[in-house]
Amino acid sequence: MTTQTRKSIFNRPEKSYVHPYFGGVVLGIVLFLAFFLTGNGLGSSGATSRIDAAIVDAISPSHVDNNPYLLKMAGGEKNPLDDWIVPVFFGALLGGFSSGFFNGRLKFMTTKGPNISDRTRWLMAFLGGVIFLYGARLARGCTSGQALSGGATLSAGSWVVMFAIFGGAYGVAYFVRKFWN
Repeated sequence: MTTQTRKSIFNRPEKSYVHPYFGGVVLGIVLFLAFFLTGNGLGSSGATSRIDAAIVDAISPSHVDNNPYLLKMAGGEKNPLDDWIVPVFFGALLGGFSSGFFNGRLKFMTTKGPNISDRTRWLMAFLGGVIFLYGARLARGCTSGQALSGGATLSAGSWVVMFAIFGGAYGVAYFVRKFWN
């Protein structure tokens, strides 16, 4: 089947992706507007920390009060969800789903190679996401925050982190390539 004839779960024909240079220009404009209008760049890993702090605060407020990391975001009268990065996070989710819906790419599928089961693929994706999110918090930003926002401001640390991310990905790819062949 060609890309143009596949159907999404909403029976919409799949449209082709935008040209990557055009997408890059649009992303650059969005990043510029984010800096210009809000004084902040783009990123999302900080939102997951704030959502986590809100959940912990709802379940065990005393734990938040005894944890310096969580206390910066929650505790007392602080609302951890009252930060600019939370709407950016949910906006990115909504934007991704909207794009998938309107372009016919919203579907349930597991992208994998022939030598890996669906269950193993989901487990590897989950573990990779957890490790990457942990690393993003250690690096004080995810790829969006580090590469886009930090790179745009020519932050040397952001460039180092991005080279480490891409270098690490290439290094690990050698060992997991058998799953995709």
